[in-house]
Amino acid sequence: MSAPEEPQDPALTVHLNGSGGTIKGWVVIDTLVDGLAMGGTRMTAGVTEEEVAGLARDMTEKFTLAGLRIGGAKAGIVSDGSHREETFRTFGRTVKPLLHGGIHLGIDMGVTPADRAVFFAEAGYDPRYRLGAPDMPIDWRTYYEPLIDATGHGVGVAAVTALEARGRSGPARVVVQGFGAVGRAVAGFLENRGHIIVGIADVQGTISADRLPVAGLVDITDQFGRIDRTRLPQDVTLSSEPEAWLDVDADILVLAAQKNALTAENTHRLRAGLVVEGANLASSAAAKEKVAASGAALIPGVIANIGGAASAALAVTRVVPFGLPAEARKEWVFDWVGDRVRQNTRDLLEIAAARAGNPLPELLAARRKDR
Repeated sequence: MSAPEEPQDPALTVHLNGSGGTIKGWVVIDTLVDGLAMGGTRMTAGVTEEEVAGLARDMTEKFTLAGLRIGGAKAGIVSDGSHREETFRTFGRTVKPLLHGGIHLGIDMGVTPADRAVFFAEAGYDPRYRLGAPDMPIDWRTYYEPLIDATGHGVGVAAVTALEARGRSGPARVVVQGFGAVGRAVAGFLENRGHIIVGIADVQGTISADRLPVAGLVDITDQFGRIDRTRLPQDVTLSSEPEAWLDVDADILVLAAQKNALTAENTHRLRAGLVVEGANLASSAAAKEKVAASGAALIPGVIANIGGAASAALAVTRVVPFGLPAEARKEWVFDWVGDRVRQNTRDLLEIAAARAGNPLPELLAARRKDR
Protein backbone atom coordinates (compact mmCIF):
# COMPACT_ATOMS: atom_id res chain seq x y z
CA MET A 1 0.00 0.00 0.00
CA SER A 2 1.01 3.65 -0.42
CA ALA A 3 2.98 5.53 2.21
CA PRO A 4 0.84 7.63 4.56
CA GLU A 5 0.51 11.34 3.76
CA GLU A 6 1.38 14.03 6.29
CA PRO A 7 -1.67 15.83 7.71
CA GLN A 8 -2.36 19.21 6.10
CA ASP A 9 -3.79 22.35 7.67
CA PRO A 10 -7.52 22.95 7.07
CA ALA A 11 -8.41 24.44 3.71
CA LEU A 12 -10.41 27.20 5.39
CA THR A 13 -11.38 28.24 8.92
CA VAL A 14 -14.20 30.75 9.40
CA HIS A 15 -14.70 32.47 12.75
CA LEU A 16 -18.38 33.12 13.44
CA ASN A 17 -19.30 36.31 15.28
CA GLY A 18 -22.87 36.64 14.01
CA SER A 19 -24.90 38.52 11.42
CA GLY A 20 -27.86 40.45 12.80
CA GLY A 21 -27.07 38.90 16.18
CA THR A 22 -24.15 37.61 18.20
CA ILE A 23 -22.77 34.09 18.32
CA LYS A 24 -19.37 32.58 18.94
CA GLY A 25 -18.24 29.67 16.82
CA TRP A 26 -16.33 28.34 13.87
CA VAL A 27 -16.74 26.50 10.61
CA VAL A 28 -13.66 24.48 9.72
CA ILE A 29 -13.44 23.21 6.14
CA ASP A 30 -10.75 20.59 6.33
CA THR A 31 -10.77 19.64 2.64
CA LEU A 32 -12.67 20.42 -0.53
CA VAL A 33 -13.35 17.81 -3.21
CA ASP A 34 -14.96 19.04 -6.43
CA GLY A 35 -15.67 22.27 -4.54
CA LEU A 36 -17.77 20.42 -1.92
CA ALA A 37 -17.43 19.69 1.80
CA MET A 38 -19.83 18.72 4.52
CA GLY A 39 -20.16 17.88 8.21
CA GLY A 40 -22.38 18.38 11.22
CA THR A 41 -22.92 21.35 13.53
CA ARG A 42 -22.02 20.83 17.19
CA MET A 43 -23.33 23.10 19.94
CA THR A 44 -21.96 22.79 23.48
CA ALA A 45 -20.86 25.29 26.10
CA GLY A 46 -17.28 24.06 25.87
CA VAL A 47 -16.71 23.41 22.18
CA THR A 48 -13.40 24.83 20.90
CA GLU A 49 -11.87 25.65 17.54
CA GLU A 50 -9.40 22.81 18.04
CA GLU A 51 -12.25 20.36 18.64
CA VAL A 52 -14.10 21.53 15.53
CA ALA A 53 -10.91 21.17 13.47
CA GLY A 54 -10.43 17.63 14.76
CA LEU A 55 -14.01 16.73 13.89
CA ALA A 56 -13.61 18.22 10.40
CA ARG A 57 -10.49 16.12 9.85
CA ASP A 58 -12.51 13.13 11.03
CA MET A 59 -15.08 13.88 8.32
CA THR A 60 -12.37 14.04 5.66
CA GLU A 61 -11.11 10.63 6.72
CA LYS A 62 -14.61 9.13 6.78
CA PHE A 63 -15.34 10.26 3.25
CA THR A 64 -11.92 9.21 2.00
CA LEU A 65 -12.34 5.72 3.45
CA ALA A 66 -15.86 5.48 2.05
CA GLY A 67 -14.74 6.58 -1.42
CA LEU A 68 -17.11 9.55 -1.53
CA ARG A 69 -16.12 12.59 -3.57
CA ILE A 70 -16.72 15.28 -0.97
CA GLY A 71 -14.48 16.96 1.58
CA GLY A 72 -14.80 17.15 5.35
CA ALA A 73 -16.10 20.12 7.34
CA LYS A 74 -17.60 20.83 10.75
CA ALA A 75 -19.27 23.72 12.55
CA GLY A 76 -19.16 24.50 16.26
CA ILE A 77 -21.30 26.93 18.26
CA VAL A 78 -20.36 27.88 21.82
CA SER A 79 -23.68 27.86 23.69
CA ASP A 80 -25.48 26.16 26.55
CA GLY A 81 -28.60 25.90 24.41
CA SER A 82 -30.45 28.90 25.82
CA HIS A 83 -32.10 31.31 23.34
CA ARG A 84 -32.08 28.41 20.94
CA GLU A 85 -34.13 29.73 18.05
CA GLU A 86 -32.38 33.10 18.08
CA THR A 87 -29.00 31.33 18.05
CA PHE A 88 -29.84 29.22 15.02
CA ARG A 89 -31.40 32.10 13.12
CA THR A 90 -28.18 34.05 13.64
CA PHE A 91 -26.16 31.00 12.67
CA GLY A 92 -28.18 30.57 9.47
CA ARG A 93 -27.69 34.21 8.43
CA THR A 94 -23.97 33.98 9.17
CA VAL A 95 -23.20 30.74 7.31
CA LYS A 96 -25.52 31.49 4.37
CA PRO A 97 -22.63 32.11 1.92
CA LEU A 98 -21.04 28.80 2.90
CA LEU A 99 -24.24 26.78 2.53
CA HIS A 100 -24.90 28.22 -0.91
CA GLY A 101 -21.25 27.80 -1.86
CA GLY A 102 -21.05 24.02 -1.52
CA ILE A 103 -20.53 23.58 2.25
CA HIS A 104 -23.37 21.44 3.60
CA LEU A 105 -23.76 21.70 7.38
CA GLY A 106 -25.96 19.18 9.18
CA ILE A 107 -26.54 18.16 12.80
CA ASP A 108 -24.26 16.87 15.52
CA MET A 109 -24.13 16.91 19.31
CA GLY A 110 -26.49 19.48 20.81
CA VAL A 111 -28.27 20.23 17.52
CA THR A 112 -31.61 18.72 16.50
CA PRO A 113 -33.37 18.33 13.14
CA ALA A 114 -35.67 21.17 14.24
CA ASP A 115 -32.62 23.40 14.79
CA ARG A 116 -31.33 22.48 11.34
CA ALA A 117 -34.69 23.44 9.83
CA VAL A 118 -34.37 26.88 11.47
CA PHE A 119 -30.91 27.67 10.13
CA PHE A 120 -31.68 26.22 6.69
CA ALA A 121 -34.77 28.45 6.47
CA GLU A 122 -32.94 31.54 7.69
CA ALA A 123 -30.22 30.98 5.08
CA GLY A 124 -32.76 30.22 2.34
CA TYR A 125 -30.86 26.97 1.78
CA ASP A 126 -32.42 23.85 0.31
CA PRO A 127 -30.10 20.86 -0.35
CA ARG A 128 -32.38 19.77 -3.22
CA TYR A 129 -30.91 22.46 -5.44
CA ARG A 130 -27.27 23.18 -6.29
CA LEU A 131 -25.73 24.82 -9.33
CA GLY A 132 -24.21 22.24 -11.62
CA ALA A 133 -25.97 19.27 -10.02
CA PRO A 134 -29.29 17.56 -10.77
CA ASP A 135 -32.11 18.48 -8.41
CA MET A 136 -33.13 16.09 -5.67
CA PRO A 137 -36.70 14.95 -6.41
CA ILE A 138 -37.63 14.77 -2.70
CA ASP A 139 -37.13 17.17 0.19
CA TRP A 140 -34.28 16.68 2.65
CA ARG A 141 -36.34 15.53 5.62
CA THR A 142 -38.23 12.96 3.54
CA TYR A 143 -34.91 11.53 2.43
CA TYR A 144 -32.81 11.81 5.59
CA GLU A 145 -35.07 11.21 8.59
CA PRO A 146 -35.87 7.53 7.77
CA LEU A 147 -32.10 6.93 7.86
CA ILE A 148 -31.74 7.83 11.56
CA ASP A 149 -30.40 4.35 12.39
CA ALA A 150 -27.83 4.27 9.58
CA THR A 151 -24.97 5.17 11.92
CA GLY A 152 -25.92 2.46 14.42
CA HIS A 153 -26.24 0.00 11.55
CA GLY A 154 -22.69 0.73 10.41
CA VAL A 155 -21.29 0.44 13.93
CA GLY A 156 -23.04 -2.91 14.33
CA VAL A 157 -21.63 -4.14 11.02
CA ALA A 158 -18.13 -3.12 12.16
CA ALA A 159 -18.53 -5.08 15.41
CA VAL A 160 -19.81 -8.23 13.71
CA THR A 161 -17.15 -8.05 10.99
CA ALA A 162 -14.37 -7.62 13.55
CA LEU A 163 -15.64 -10.60 15.56
CA GLU A 164 -15.60 -12.76 12.43
CA ALA A 165 -12.14 -11.56 11.42
CA ARG A 166 -10.80 -12.44 14.87
CA GLY A 167 -12.27 -15.94 14.63
CA ARG A 168 -14.94 -15.40 17.25
CA SER A 169 -18.12 -17.45 16.86
CA GLY A 170 -21.15 -17.67 19.10
CA PRO A 171 -22.85 -14.96 21.13
CA ALA A 172 -20.68 -12.09 22.36
CA ARG A 173 -21.29 -10.08 25.52
CA VAL A 174 -21.69 -6.38 24.70
CA VAL A 175 -21.48 -3.14 26.66
CA VAL A 176 -22.84 0.01 25.03
CA GLN A 177 -21.59 3.31 26.44
CA GLY A 178 -24.18 5.90 25.46
CA PHE A 179 -27.84 5.19 24.77
CA GLY A 180 -28.80 7.92 22.34
CA ALA A 181 -29.88 7.22 18.78
CA VAL A 182 -26.63 5.46 17.89
CA GLY A 183 -26.33 3.41 21.08
CA ARG A 184 -29.94 2.22 20.86
CA ALA A 185 -29.57 1.25 17.21
CA VAL A 186 -26.32 -0.66 17.80
CA ALA A 187 -27.74 -2.50 20.80
CA GLY A 188 -30.78 -3.57 18.79
CA PHE A 189 -28.67 -4.58 15.78
CA LEU A 190 -26.39 -6.81 17.86
CA GLU A 191 -29.18 -8.32 19.95
CA ASN A 192 -31.08 -9.20 16.75
CA ARG A 193 -28.01 -11.14 15.61
CA GLY A 194 -27.81 -13.24 18.75
CA HIS A 195 -25.40 -11.21 20.86
CA ILE A 196 -26.11 -10.38 24.49
CA ILE A 197 -26.26 -6.83 25.84
CA VAL A 198 -24.88 -6.97 29.38
CA GLY A 199 -24.23 -3.29 30.09
CA ILE A 200 -25.60 0.08 29.03
CA ALA A 201 -24.37 3.45 30.24
CA ASP A 202 -26.20 6.76 30.05
CA VAL A 203 -25.48 10.14 31.66
CA GLN A 204 -26.75 8.82 35.02
CA GLY A 205 -24.45 5.79 35.23
CA THR A 206 -24.26 2.16 34.18
CA ILE A 207 -26.94 -0.55 34.13
CA SER A 208 -25.76 -4.15 33.91
CA ALA A 209 -27.19 -7.66 34.06
CA ASP A 210 -26.61 -11.12 32.60
CA ARG A 211 -28.91 -10.02 29.78
CA LEU A 212 -30.55 -6.63 29.28
CA PRO A 213 -33.77 -6.40 27.21
CA VAL A 214 -32.99 -3.76 24.60
CA ALA A 215 -36.56 -3.09 23.46
CA GLY A 216 -37.72 -2.75 27.04
CA LEU A 217 -34.99 -0.23 27.82
CA VAL A 218 -35.67 1.74 24.66
CA ASP A 219 -39.29 2.06 25.78
CA ILE A 220 -38.21 3.79 29.01
CA THR A 221 -35.52 6.02 27.47
CA ASP A 222 -36.17 9.71 26.77
CA GLN A 223 -35.05 11.72 23.74
CA PHE A 224 -31.78 12.61 25.45
CA GLY A 225 -30.80 8.96 26.02
CA ARG A 226 -31.66 8.87 29.74
CA ILE A 227 -33.13 5.61 31.02
CA ASP A 228 -35.90 5.89 33.64
CA ARG A 229 -34.45 4.12 36.70
CA THR A 230 -37.89 3.79 38.31
CA ARG A 231 -39.06 1.41 35.56
CA LEU A 232 -36.07 -0.92 35.32
CA PRO A 233 -36.32 -4.72 35.67
CA GLN A 234 -35.56 -5.98 39.18
CA ASP A 235 -32.50 -8.07 38.30
CA VAL A 236 -30.23 -5.24 37.14
CA THR A 237 -27.19 -3.76 38.85
CA LEU A 238 -26.88 0.02 38.98
CA SER A 239 -23.74 2.10 39.35
CA SER A 240 -23.45 5.88 39.35
CA GLU A 241 -19.66 5.75 39.02
CA PRO A 242 -18.95 7.67 35.78
CA GLU A 243 -16.80 4.97 34.15
CA ALA A 244 -18.37 1.82 35.57
CA TRP A 245 -19.04 0.63 32.00
CA LEU A 246 -15.34 -0.21 31.79
CA ASP A 247 -15.68 -2.75 34.60
CA VAL A 248 -18.49 -4.83 33.09
CA ASP A 249 -17.23 -8.22 31.88
CA ALA A 250 -17.78 -8.14 28.10
CA ASP A 251 -16.31 -9.11 24.74
CA ILE A 252 -17.28 -5.89 22.93
CA LEU A 253 -17.34 -2.30 24.12
CA VAL A 254 -19.22 0.15 21.90
CA LEU A 255 -18.37 3.80 22.58
CA ALA A 256 -21.43 5.79 21.52
CA ALA A 257 -21.29 8.92 23.67
CA GLN A 258 -18.79 11.73 24.25
CA LYS A 259 -15.34 12.29 22.80
CA ASN A 260 -12.32 10.86 24.62
CA ALA A 261 -14.40 8.42 26.66
CA LEU A 262 -11.41 6.08 26.52
CA THR A 263 -8.18 7.74 27.64
CA ALA A 264 -4.65 6.81 28.66
CA GLU A 265 -5.79 7.11 32.27
CA ASN A 266 -8.70 4.62 32.14
CA THR A 267 -7.70 2.11 29.44
CA HIS A 268 -6.14 -0.23 32.01
CA ARG A 269 -9.67 -0.98 33.23
CA LEU A 270 -10.81 -2.19 29.80
CA ARG A 271 -12.07 -5.79 29.90
CA ALA A 272 -13.39 -6.15 26.35
CA GLY A 273 -11.17 -7.55 23.62
CA LEU A 274 -12.88 -5.44 20.94
CA VAL A 275 -13.66 -1.72 21.06
CA VAL A 276 -15.84 -0.13 18.38
CA GLU A 277 -16.15 3.65 18.21
CA GLY A 278 -19.73 4.69 17.57
CA ALA A 279 -19.04 8.34 18.45
CA ASN A 280 -16.71 10.93 16.96
CA LEU A 281 -13.22 11.02 18.53
CA ALA A 282 -14.37 8.53 21.16
CA SER A 283 -10.82 7.48 22.14
CA SER A 284 -7.70 9.57 22.60
CA ALA A 285 -4.60 8.77 20.52
CA ALA A 286 -2.82 7.52 23.65
CA ALA A 287 -5.77 5.25 24.50
CA LYS A 288 -5.66 3.74 21.02
CA GLU A 289 -1.97 2.92 21.47
CA LYS A 290 -2.65 1.26 24.81
CA VAL A 291 -5.56 -0.77 23.41
CA ALA A 292 -3.32 -2.06 20.61
CA ALA A 293 -0.50 -2.87 23.04
CA SER A 294 -2.92 -4.90 25.18
CA GLY A 295 -3.79 -7.15 22.23
CA ALA A 296 -7.33 -5.85 21.96
CA ALA A 297 -8.70 -4.51 18.66
CA LEU A 298 -10.18 -1.05 18.12
CA ILE A 299 -12.28 -0.07 15.11
CA PRO A 300 -12.14 3.74 14.87
CA GLY A 301 -15.14 5.94 14.27
CA VAL A 302 -13.88 7.05 10.85
CA ILE A 303 -14.62 3.46 9.76
CA ALA A 304 -17.52 2.41 11.98
CA ASN A 305 -19.37 5.68 12.56
CA ILE A 306 -20.05 6.73 8.96
CA GLY A 307 -23.75 5.95 8.51
CA GLY A 308 -25.27 9.38 9.08
CA ALA A 309 -22.48 11.28 7.35
CA ALA A 310 -22.43 8.92 4.37
CA SER A 311 -26.23 9.01 4.05
CA ALA A 312 -26.09 12.79 3.74
CA ALA A 313 -23.04 12.79 1.46
CA LEU A 314 -24.63 10.26 -0.88
CA ALA A 315 -27.51 12.69 -1.36
CA VAL A 316 -25.41 15.86 -1.61
CA THR A 317 -23.22 14.23 -4.27
CA ARG A 318 -26.35 12.81 -5.97
CA VAL A 319 -25.18 9.19 -5.80
CA VAL A 320 -28.44 7.88 -4.28
CA PRO A 321 -30.89 6.29 -6.76
CA PHE A 322 -33.73 8.66 -5.85
CA GLY A 323 -36.10 6.91 -8.24
CA LEU A 324 -36.42 3.92 -5.90
CA PRO A 325 -39.50 3.66 -3.67
CA ALA A 326 -38.88 4.97 -0.13
CA GLU A 327 -38.28 1.61 1.56
CA ALA A 328 -36.07 0.33 -1.25
CA ARG A 329 -34.08 3.58 -1.19
CA LYS A 330 -33.53 3.21 2.56
CA GLU A 331 -32.40 -0.39 2.07
CA TRP A 332 -30.00 0.72 -0.68
CA VAL A 333 -28.38 3.29 1.63
CA PHE A 334 -28.09 0.83 4.53
CA ASP A 335 -26.53 -1.77 2.21
CA TRP A 336 -24.09 0.81 0.85
CA VAL A 337 -23.03 1.83 4.37
CA GLY A 338 -22.71 -1.80 5.48
CA ASP A 339 -20.58 -2.73 2.47
CA ARG A 340 -18.12 0.15 3.03
CA VAL A 341 -17.86 -0.48 6.77
CA ARG A 342 -17.36 -4.21 6.27
CA GLN A 343 -14.58 -3.78 3.70
CA ASN A 344 -12.73 -1.09 5.67
CA THR A 345 -12.95 -3.10 8.90
CA ARG A 346 -11.52 -6.19 7.23
CA ASP A 347 -8.73 -4.24 5.54
CA LEU A 348 -7.80 -2.38 8.74
CA LEU A 349 -7.52 -5.61 10.73
CA GLU A 350 -5.52 -7.23 7.95
CA ILE A 351 -2.97 -4.40 8.03
CA ALA A 352 -2.86 -4.51 11.84
CA ALA A 353 -2.15 -8.25 11.77
CA ALA A 354 0.69 -7.80 9.27
CA ARG A 355 2.71 -5.12 11.02
CA ALA A 356 3.06 -3.14 14.23
CA GLY A 357 1.79 0.41 14.65
CA ASN A 358 -1.38 2.27 13.79
CA PRO A 359 -2.91 0.68 10.66
CA LEU A 360 -5.21 3.61 9.84
CA PRO A 361 -2.71 5.88 7.98
CA GLU A 362 -1.83 3.04 5.61
CA LEU A 363 -5.48 2.31 4.88
CA LEU A 364 -6.19 6.01 4.32
CA ALA A 365 -3.27 6.27 1.88
CA ALA A 366 -4.63 3.34 -0.11
CA ARG A 367 -8.14 4.82 -0.23
CA ARG A 368 -6.78 8.22 -1.33
CA LYS A 369 -5.07 6.48 -4.22
CA ASP A 370 -8.29 4.63 -5.10
CA ARG A 371 -10.35 7.85 -5.02
